[in-house]
Amino acid sequence: MYGRKVKLRFLFVIIIGLSLFLSAFLILKSLEESVVYFKSPTDIKLIKEIEYKKIRIGGMVKKNSIQMSTDQINFIITDLRNEINVTYSGIVPNLFSEGKGVVAEGYLKDRNFFEASKILAKHDENYMPPEVKAALEKN
Repeated sequence: MYGRKVKLRFLFVIIIGLSLFLSAFLILKSLEESVVYFKSPTDIKLIKEIEYKKIRIGGMVKKNSIQMSTDQINFIITDLRNEINVTYSGIVPNLFSEGKGVVAEGYLKDRNFFEASKILAKHDENYMPPEVKAALEKN
């Protein structure tokens, strides 16, 4: 019914289609391992089962909640409805302070306790580094 040429073209198109599908599947599967999900403290309170995988929790650092010791810092992240206690060992960013936005990346121990491996301080679009601000005020 169909000639040899048509059958070869059809086979070629099917092989290319399967190759593209397999490539896309493998790329998405490999990215799945490195994707870090972002959640708020309210989202944490609503989850049914705690999984031990890396997540990010974002919100505001609660006023008067930062407690620093020589090797770690403890603070509370809030979304103004729920709160989660965070512990972190390491150097915090310069923008990290009470009442400011923060994203903590790490592992959830339970619904109320989070162990951060990285702290990312958030700023608004009007942020200017202190050195630049000082230089502008000087001029």
